[in-house]
Amino acid sequence: MNGLKTSRCLSSSVMLLKRSGNIQVKVTGVKRLSTAEAPATLTKENGKTRVLTMETLNPQVKAVEYAVRGPIVIKAGEIEKELLQGMKKPFSEVIKANIGDAHAMGQQPITFLRQVVALCTCPELLDSPVFPEDAKARARRILQGCGGNSLGSYSASQGLDCIREDVAMYIEQRDGGVPADPNNIYLTSGASDGISTILKLLVAGEGLSRTGVMIPIPQYPLYSAAISELDAVQVNYYLDEDNCWAMDVNELHRALSTARKYCNPRVLCIINPGNPTGQVQSRKCIEEVIHFAYKENLFLLSDEVYQDNVYSPDCKFHSFKKVLCEMGPEYFNNVELASFHSTSKGYTGECGYRGGYMEVINLEQEVRAQMMKLLSVRLCPSVSGQVAMDVVVNPPRSGEQSCEQFTKEKKSILSNLAERAKLTEEILNTVPGIRCNPVQGAMYAFPRIFIPPKAIEEAKVLGMAPDMLYCLRLLEETGICVVPGSGFGQKEGTYHFRMTILPPSEKLKLLLEKVKDFHIKFLQRYAALDAMSR
Repeated sequence: MNGLKTSRCLSSSVMLLKRSGNIQVKVTGVKRLSTAEAPATLTKENGKTRVLTMETLNPQVKAVEYAVRGPIVIKAGEIEKELLQGMKKPFSEVIKANIGDAHAMGQQPITFLRQVVALCTCPELLDSPVFPEDAKARARRILQGCGGNSLGSYSASQGLDCIREDVAMYIEQRDGGVPADPNNIYLTSGASDGISTILKLLVAGEGLSRTGVMIPIPQYPLYSAAISELDAVQVNYYLDEDNCWAMDVNELHRALSTARKYCNPRVLCIINPGNPTGQVQSRKCIEEVIHFAYKENLFLLSDEVYQDNVYSPDCKFHSFKKVLCEMGPEYFNNVELASFHSTSKGYTGECGYRGGYMEVINLEQEVRAQMMKLLSVRLCPSVSGQVAMDVVVNPPRSGEQSCEQFTKEKKSILSNLAERAKLTEEILNTVPGIRCNPVQGAMYAFPRIFIPPKAIEEAKVLGMAPDMLYCLRLLEETGICVVPGSGFGQKEGTYHFRMTILPPSEKLKLLLEKVKDFHIKFLQRYAALDAMSR
C-alpha cells in the first residue's frame, strides 16, 4: 500500500515538473535555439491567432533556467496550501531551505538600517525624539541629494552621488587604503542587476566568435540563466570538491583551451565566498586567478556579496580589487575588473530592498559611456535600496549614538551564522552516504549524497535527475525544501543538494535530523529493492 501511495505521489509530482519545465542547469554542450525547434501548432481563440505563443516566444527566454525557484519550490507551495486546507501530511509545516532569504527565515532587521530608511521615507519623523541623531544625520544628507528632497524621485542612473561617495570610502577602508573612485561606482538593484549589465556589454559575435563566459561549477544559476538569455556560451570550470571546493588554475587552463575550439572566451566569473559551495578563496589562489586573467586577456567578474559571511577562523576574505592592486601596476592598470556587493546577504539580509553596487575599473571611456547609456534605459536603481546600501557601507561609527546597538546586532547575527555553519557540517557528516565540506562562508551547505543505483534507474524512468527525485521525496516525506545539485551543476556521476544555514538553530537542528532520518530510510528502501531484484 505504501508503495502505491508513493507511486501516486511521484506521478503527480512528475506532472508538476512537466508543467513547470524540468528547470535544471544544463552544463554540457552548447546549442543555439531557434524558433524552428518549437511546436508547429498555433494557439487560436475565437478564430484569431495569438501573437505570443510557445512557437513565437523568444527562444532565449525558453533556454533560461533557474533552479533556486524551480519546480521543487512550486511543489512546496502546493503542499503548503494543502496543509492550510487541513490535508494530513507526515509533517506540520514546510521548511523552505532552498534560498538565502534571511528575514523569511526569521532573522531580525538591523535597527539602524530600518531607522535610516524610515526617516528617508517619512521625513516628518526627523522631528521625532524616538529616532537617534546619527540616523537623522544620515537621512538628512541622503534626502538633500534626492530631487525635491524626496525618496520618491528618480536618482541619477548611476545612483545618488553621496551614496557612491560612501561606497568608495568603504572600499578604500576595507582594502587598507587602496584608492576607490566614486566615478567607478554604480549603484544597482541588487548584485544581479550589475552582473547582467556587465554581461550585456561583453556578449557579442557569432559562431566561433561568440562570447564565452567561464563560470564555476557548481555555480549560482543567475550566471547560466543570464548566459542563456544573452545567447552567449557557457564555459564550465569545475571546483575541486576533494579540496574544499578550491579553484584550480590548471582546471581554468583546461576549460579555456577546450572552449576556444567552439567560442571566444572573454569573461571569467568568480564567486567568493562561494555559492552554493561555501568556500573562501585564499590570497594565493586569487593571485593565480588574476595572473591567469591577465595572461589570457579575460574580463574578471568578482561576485563578493558574501564578503561579510566568513566563519572559519582559518579563512579571511580578500577582495580581488585589493589583491590586484598589490600585485603591481602592470596588473592594476590593465586587468578589467567588475566586483559586486549587495544588501541581500552579509549580516543585513535585506533581500527585498534590492540594493547593491558594482565597482568597475580599467574600462575605456567610450565603453563607460555605452554602459551609462544602458543604465539610463532602466532610469535608476531602487532609491530605497540605495539607502539600505548606504547603511551597509556607512554604519554607525565609534562614539555615535547607535554604534553600540548596531555592533551588538551585527556580531550576534554573524556569530549565530557561524554556529549554524558548524552545526550543519557536523550533523550531515554523521549520516552514512552524505559528505559535507566545511561551510567556510556564505549561507549554504552543498553536501554530496550517495544515491543507490535502483533510485537512479527510477529517476531515469520518471525523466528527472536522480538528485531531483531525492529532493522531491525529501519534500513529500518530511516537508523540507532543498534544491538538487543538478540545478547548480556538478561533476557527472556525483549528486548533491543545496540548503541554506539560515533557519534558527533549533529549527535547523530539526531540519538536519529529519534529513538524516530520511536519508537512512532512502538508502534502506532502495537497498531492499536491490536485494529483491537479485
